[in-house]
Amino acid sequence: MKIGLVLSGGGARGVAHIGVIKALLEMGVKIDMVSGTSAGSIVGALFAKGLSPEEILAAASGLSLFRSARPAWAWSGLLTMEGLKVLMNKHIPENDFKALKIPLTVAATEVRLGQIHYFTEGELIPAIVSSCSIPAVFNPVSFGDHLYVDGGLLDNLPVRPIREKCDFIIASHCNHIDTAYDERSLRAIIERSLLLAITANTTASRMQCDVVIEPPKLGRFSSLDMSKARDIYDAGYKYTKENYLPHHFQKSRVA
Repeated sequence: MKIGLVLSGGGARGVAHIGVIKALLEMGVKIDMVSGTSAGSIVGALFAKGLSPEEILAAASGLSLFRSARPAWAWSGLLTMEGLKVLMNKHIPENDFKALKIPLTVAATEVRLGQIHYFTEGELIPAIVSSCSIPAVFNPVSFGDHLYVDGGLLDNLPVRPIREKCDFIIASHCNHIDTAYDERSLRAIIERSLLLAITANTTASRMQCDVVIEPPKLGRFSSLDMSKARDIYDAGYKYTKENYLPHHFQKSRVA
């Protein structure tokens, strides 16, 4: 049976994917294909390259959306993502999908066409940076003849490109919307509004998955705060271990 793993976007909350992966591996689940958006594409690429969950966590802990960014001073955005490029080059110097041990799909939004695009071959790092480029925060990525921004705008849980290639799909969704938030904080309101908009496009995607793992306690973490990386990782790991068993990931349960 071929198992696919789909990893949502979610900024810092995407570290929860690493904990989910660790739990799945401990249960003996073998992942044959990965698809990811934004933070999910970063974790997915490092996992597909062959890094262990501990190694991915160590790499992710040194990555902050803004520590890894550089001022762009351009009309199209405030920051560039040179820091992310450096980090990915360190761990995947080949910069090619062919260097990965597990097939990977990366989702990004093509701005000019207003369409989702799924990268599966060629240069890897520009695809990941494209998938992570939040509009109005980071510069759009010009790649080939196209202009890309965050894949979460149109497909934050990219199951479609791998659904027909897999017998069973596991999704890790890190955008649980908590009812508690600081309504006096402009940043909290903006972050929550973006989260609501992005989460809306996952409804149909969730229905195409056989299992959706969505740790509820992630709502207390900001999607921009990597200082809580270990706590976010633990939340993903513990929730998966406490709520799932190996038989949950067998096709017979969905027949």
